[in-house]
Amino acid sequence: MATFATSDQLLVVIDPVARHTDGESVRIAKDVLSAGAATKVCLPEGPEEFARALARRGSRRPVVVGDDRALLRAVSVLHRQRELAECALSVVPVGGVMSLARSLGVPAGPVAAARAVLDGAERRLDLLVDESDGVVLGALRIPPLFPREERDGPGGSPARTAPAGATALADGAGRPWLRTCQSLVRTLVTRPPRTTAVAGPPGPSRLRVEVDGVTVVDLDQPVEAVSVAPGEPGIAEVEVRPLSVGAEASPLLAEGRTVTVSGTDFRYRADALVSGPVRSRTWTVREGAWGLTLPVRG
Repeated sequence: MATFATSDQLLVVIDPVARHTDGESVRIAKDVLSAGAATKVCLPEGPEEFARALARRGSRRPVVVGDDRALLRAVSVLHRQRELAECALSVVPVGGVMSLARSLGVPAGPVAAARAVLDGAERRLDLLVDESDGVVLGALRIPPLFPREERDGPGGSPARTAPAGATALADGAGRPWLRTCQSLVRTLVTRPPRTTAVAGPPGPSRLRVEVDGVTVVDLDQPVEAVSVAPGEPGIAEVEVRPLSVGAEASPLLAEGRTVTVSGTDFRYRADALVSGPVRSRTWTVREGAWGLTLPVRG
């Protein structure tokens, strides 16, 4: 890993979401960074200004102050600019969702993260890149069509709820003296509006999953979910969960450099974003494609 001197010039790009959600942590991070290095602070108001700030960084080392979405945006911008290979990125996690940054080894808390920016070292990490130039830093998952509890009612049948007043009306069937009451009830009872059952996360029912050109599961086997996660350097680990009937089915495991999923329209969650629907997507592992400044290992 390459180490850095504290005299490096830093370009500190502060995401607007971080400024609005936790201004105190932003201030602390900025103070620690400014005390340890020459800094230029940018306060972009949107994605376009964010991208321009990175494009105009010159020789300064970029530091993103923001959540997982801000980190992903920075890597995406540098990837599109074809400058990831020459750029060591740093991040101080501030904001709502920060699980990705922490899973990559970035310290929690603005002081510890800012100190890692100043005293840490660049670690090269793998990147998943799809055919549309989208990037994935951590793991991605294709969820089930909808959760079991929403898909099935008692005994595996679709769950249904009777409208309000339906039971009372049924009890009056065959009793002529209640017909007047039934008519009155129909008039007074407000029937609930027709609603479409709320499905869970959209996803596949039948997919073909190929790893390095070898079919792991084909369209004749419904699947519950597919996940792709980083493995050994240059390798992605793939897990396919077939749709279980009765006893839970064992997951199908594979690993390789290229993963292709195709079939029915599906959405997928990659890092902090949900994308799709798409009919086909191929992800390729690029080994050591980007650098992140992390604490020096003891």
